[in-house]
Amino acid sequence: MKGQQLQEAARGVMEGVRPCEAPPQPAVSAAAERLAALLADVAQLDEVPLDSNFFDDLGADSLVMAHFCARVRNRPDLPPVSMRDVYRHPTAGSLAVALLDSTPSPPESEMPGPPALPRRQAEAPAPAPPTGRPHRVLCGALQLLAFLGYAFLVAAVTAQGYEWISAYAHLLDAYLRSVVFGAALLLVLCALPVVAKWLLFGRFTPRRFRVWSLTYFRFWLVKTLIRSSPLVLFAGSPLYPLFLRALGARIGRGVTILSRSAPVCPDLLTVDDGTLVRKDTLMSCYNAADGVIETGPVTLGRGSVVGEVTVLDIGTRLGDASRLGHASSLHTGQAVPDGEHWQGSPAQPADGDFQEVEPARCGTVRRAVHGTLLLLRVLLVYVPLSVGCLDVLLSWALEGSAVVKGGATVLYVDLLVVTAVVFFGGVIVTLVVLATVPRLLAWFVRPGRTYPLFGFHHSVHRTIVLMTNRRSLTRLFGDSSCIVHYLRWIGYRLTPVEQTGSNFGTAVKHESPYLSRVGTGTMVADGLSLMNAEYSSTSFRLSPTAIGAHNFLGNRIAYPTGGRTGDNCLLATKVAIPVSGPLRHDVGLLGSPCFEIPRSVARDSTFDELKDGNGLRRRLAAKNRHNAVTMACHLLTGWLYFFGVTLLFAFAASRYPAWGTVALALANAVLLPFTFLYYVLLERAVIAAHPPEPLFCSIYDRRFWRRERYWKVPSETYLHILDGTPFKTVVWRLLGVRIGARVFDDGCALTERPMAVIGDDCTLNAGSVLQCHSQEDGTFKSDRSALGAGCTLGVGAFVHYGVTVGDGAVLAADSFLMKGETVPENARWAGNPARPLDESGGAR
Repeated sequence: MKGQQLQEAARGVMEGVRPCEAPPQPAVSAAAERLAALLADVAQLDEVPLDSNFFDDLGADSLVMAHFCARVRNRPDLPPVSMRDVYRHPTAGSLAVALLDSTPSPPESEMPGPPALPRRQAEAPAPAPPTGRPHRVLCGALQLLAFLGYAFLVAAVTAQGYEWISAYAHLLDAYLRSVVFGAALLLVLCALPVVAKWLLFGRFTPRRFRVWSLTYFRFWLVKTLIRSSPLVLFAGSPLYPLFLRALGARIGRGVTILSRSAPVCPDLLTVDDGTLVRKDTLMSCYNAADGVIETGPVTLGRGSVVGEVTVLDIGTRLGDASRLGHASSLHTGQAVPDGEHWQGSPAQPADGDFQEVEPARCGTVRRAVHGTLLLLRVLLVYVPLSVGCLDVLLSWALEGSAVVKGGATVLYVDLLVVTAVVFFGGVIVTLVVLATVPRLLAWFVRPGRTYPLFGFHHSVHRTIVLMTNRRSLTRLFGDSSCIVHYLRWIGYRLTPVEQTGSNFGTAVKHESPYLSRVGTGTMVADGLSLMNAEYSSTSFRLSPTAIGAHNFLGNRIAYPTGGRTGDNCLLATKVAIPVSGPLRHDVGLLGSPCFEIPRSVARDSTFDELKDGNGLRRRLAAKNRHNAVTMACHLLTGWLYFFGVTLLFAFAASRYPAWGTVALALANAVLLPFTFLYYVLLERAVIAAHPPEPLFCSIYDRRFWRRERYWKVPSETYLHILDGTPFKTVVWRLLGVRIGARVFDDGCALTERPMAVIGDDCTLNAGSVLQCHSQEDGTFKSDRSALGAGCTLGVGAFVHYGVTVGDGAVLAADSFLMKGETVPENARWAGNPARPLDESGGAR
């Protein structure tokens, strides 16, 4: 809210202004006057009383205050101020006192400052000189050759397997041959990254090397093979630690790792006995900055626990029996002492108790039996089914090759029909299965009861998790009225539903849908994870997870069992939900560790009149019609891609008698460029008439509906295939990103590609996000964001809309840069929310 609205709010404050207590010191008084004058200029007000609340009295919002903070940081006569300071001290007078107070602030668990963060590991040697264009071209060529070689290898193995299986004498013989071939293929795919790692890189040590160098190519190849290994899918089972041990990691006994983000430098990972690592944890043992890859150790002590949605940067350590809470991170050089519980980004000692699950008997024998049975199930059931389906497809294509030689198109018409039946029929069958099978299985696992891992009950629970977390279906139904019906269909408790047409985004996941409860009128953006299950390294327990009524949840929130939030709360993006203390209600929560902010501001209430009455029914009906067309387009384009891929391999199979293995190898090689071309053209077609642009509107505005279509119809997951290659920036440009030269992108996500500007020589780490929009209740806001030349986004860093990052600036791992912030050149920011660090690495 700016201009006239802010002016009217200020006049109301001035009419009933209270006598202001004089600051105790002249310096504080002068600073308060200067702060008030700056805010009046930024918010276009005549005057700002020193005791007027920025939000409640003046009606300012976080965007206005972010611009205010930037103006203050540019004033040499004022101390730097952060958004956290503004929320803690929401008047000019109290802010001046806090900024100029020479005494250290008392420890406050809910609003601490980040600790000093070391710059780099002293033991890491200096990297080679900067690489130039010839290095990037050579690296890209080698990566392309590696892909083509892998495509030919897969084609050769597939062809030989098909030839051998097709020579079966009877059905049982075909099954046994499928099992043998599948076992051999699985063994090769699992052993390949292990062999490649030891041959190409040997043992990883702390070191630094330039991107696009030959050392980097070997590193990238090992990373790609490790993360594409089938054994990554076995995360959470006893087989996964064995895989990491084979790669060189030091893994103790009784370790349970639920995260699928495999460490790329496994020799630098040490996990002691009885440690638990929960899902969505990033601990790659490397990071990138200023075009340099740096590897470093990550150490987890005996009996330690790493919570969900956490980031462990290089050079970090958890002591024995220590705990790192959810939505937290350890930055380089941080170490959690033995037996302590830390939380936050960067982490610090926490006051609340860590939720413990009593241990159960889960020894080596139990783990070995479970791993053996899991392998047998894969080899005797899943692999033969997959090989059998492939055999049917190849046989059908070969039978139709005579038709193709005759110039007819019968085979391809049949493919059109068959793929349509399989694709659309598969959606229907999946919905039916999700409504029945998991509900029956849920009877075997009771909430509140502790079960040992790797037994019958754990297998049932894992089956429910895998079956009910269907990303394709949440993407299909999300951002529409259908999502509440789908979630209730699979078991969520949402009654009574207050339909808004945007109750949930396109990414929602859980441990148990039957223990997930969301109150009436609550709206959720993308990335909600409901933590219905509590774990130890030997046991698990299901518990209900309930979110109150009339809440709004931002992006990427992990909501734990026992979360201490009630009704009418604003839970900001990446907030750490409190699990102790009083029950919060009628407030907002921001940051990790979280602190209170206003539940809403005047700007976010601009469109409140559209939420009720007959007008709402009319607008909701119009939104539903638009969303229905969007869902139809999503299904249609998905089927066309499926048909195109099937057609490609059917044609290759039909050429197999004449061309041999070359036909399948060419199909494998063409698949990737076909995928890129298809989705780039699709995305350009979706935004051709209405490209993304800055918006401030209601969710019942047609411009917002078009933005939902832009998010849903084109896919973006395929882009991660190009992570760490120079080809990704090429595709970004094709999608409309204004991106500079020599950018290293190791896994960044851009939600609105045409609204992002990325300068030359930027480094974007894995898991980083540049999101050019935000939604709060029924209001949608979007603006452009720009990264200057030479910027670095740390692992898991999140950048909001309307942000400007100066040249050479660094945003540390897992930081959250709020909307409207301006980061000066060569500055280093860290935290959630992010704020500047001084020269020693401590928070200002």
